[in-house]
Amino acid sequence: MMKGYAVGWCLFFLAAMFPGDSSAQAASRSELHSEAPIYQPPVLRPSETTPPTGTYVIKDNKGNPCIKATMGAGYIVLEKKKTWYFNLEPSRVISDGKCDKDTAVLTLTLPGNASSLQFTFRKEKSLVYVSKLTAYVSPLPVCQGCANKTYSGLMANVKLFGAADGKSFKCKSETLLMTSSVLNVRLVPLQMQAFSVPKEQYGKEVECWADFDKRVIPIMIGAAVVTICLIAVLTYLFIRDRPRQGYNRF
Repeated sequence: MMKGYAVGWCLFFLAAMFPGDSSAQAASRSELHSEAPIYQPPVLRPSETTPPTGTYVIKDNKGNPCIKATMGAGYIVLEKKKTWYFNLEPSRVISDGKCDKDTAVLTLTLPGNASSLQFTFRKEKSLVYVSKLTAYVSPLPVCQGCANKTYSGLMANVKLFGAADGKSFKCKSETLLMTSSVLNVRLVPLQMQAFSVPKEQYGKEVECWADFDKRVIPIMIGAAVVTICLIAVLTYLFIRDRPRQGYNRF
């Protein structure tokens, strides 16, 4: 009887010293040995496609929304005398930024800092605009044996996408920004507002010139055509009803 108890206690201590693998322990080891996710660098494409649209919101220190931007963003790279394209995928974009009294910053990056697109907003009295734009992208080489490159660009001391404070700038047409000789930024569509974004809702829209032209020019052409047709009809009626002049025979 005592021998059985001794064997039981030995087995108990062995189990305590060398426990079996439980599901929790296996999960813990899996977490410890799991590798960080590997992010695929941007891949340039030879053909152009419309970039997918994403909405990005930045809040100030008090938790109030101070920047809201809705856009489709893409890079246009000039390399080897060819044009290459890469679009930002909103689901992969990391949005960050800050808002001060007269300056606000919106930064859109990809994991691993593979690309970045940064807008610096400035407020002068009642006018809000983008005063600086920086961009870069570090894609996979465009050809076999080509070196890795980072294509970057900068637009400084500019006044882009201006709107009154509390209003939003909107452009359905394509906006092409030439940031350097090797990198252009393409935005389509675009709507943004900074500093004052009550309840994360856009204010009254300020239309870009490209949209204005697309909307107004057809109306002007139509009005001109109608005017010309009206003049032609009136001229015809005037000539037809005008009494003929000449000598009368007696």
